[in-house]
Amino acid sequence: MKAVLDACVLYPSVLREILIGVAAKGVYTPLWSARILGEWQRAAARLGPEGAAIASGEIATLRATWPEAEILSNPELEQRLWLPDPADAHVLATAIAGGAALIVTLNLRDFPNRALAPEGVQAQSPDDFLMERWLLDAGAVESAVRAVHARTESLSGRDQPLRGILKRASLPRLGKALG
Repeated sequence: MKAVLDACVLYPSVLREILIGVAAKGVYTPLWSARILGEWQRAAARLGPEGAAIASGEIATLRATWPEAEILSNPELEQRLWLPDPADAHVLATAIAGGAALIVTLNLRDFPNRALAPEGVQAQSPDDFLMERWLLDAGAVESAVRAVHARTESLSGRDQPLRGILKRASLPRLGKALG
């Protein structure tokens, strides 16, 4: 299954690392566009030059690791699509061009079912998306989450409750299921 990862789920590090970790286990195929990656980089740049530099490095790593994940933009397709926020049409266009069934986003209200259904696409929160993946392949999801949890604790230099990490990453249901 293919899923477009919106910029808002790529920018928070823990959320991105879990989503990419689950994809690396073969549970789904992630997709994005250069514009989605650019939105992530601009959001990170608000933290200052260091945030932009870190995002640039992480984007380069994603592109190298997942070269087939980046879908070329299609301006004609974008122009025919309607969403409440026209600036989000490129995300739906990426899903259509990439053959993705899902858009994983924290901005569900920007991707109403009435606009997505005719295109054969749905939007899901990352929590719902990962819960469904967990129900299909608990081992893969738990392994990815454990790796991110260990890395988070290592970087912070202290123990951190898994449930709290997942709640801060907008994954409260997954945190409850795994916690």
